Amino acid sequence: MLTTGNQLRAARALVGMDQGTLAERAGVNINTIGAMEKRGASGLVSGLDKIQAVMRALEAEGVEFLNDGRPGVRLRAGGTRDEH
Repeated sequence: MLTTGNQLRAARALVGMDQGTLAERAGVNINTIGAMEKRGASGLVSGLDKIQAVMRALEAEGVEFLNDGRPGVRLRAGGTRDEH
């Protein structure tokens, strides 16, 4: 689950996506992405629907969200994009 601004920024960096592209693919305003990232290590406060939309957009690019006690991200093995 996407939980912090730093995790979001790291996920975007892994797939080389700018804020505008992510906002478009997630169906949210670019200011939403900026506000989420500005939270840094703090927990996200955007609505769950927005967080899930951003998360799905990044997962479609191959990002996996890790939360085993510490938020993290990695690229899914075998490629960076869903094939559908």
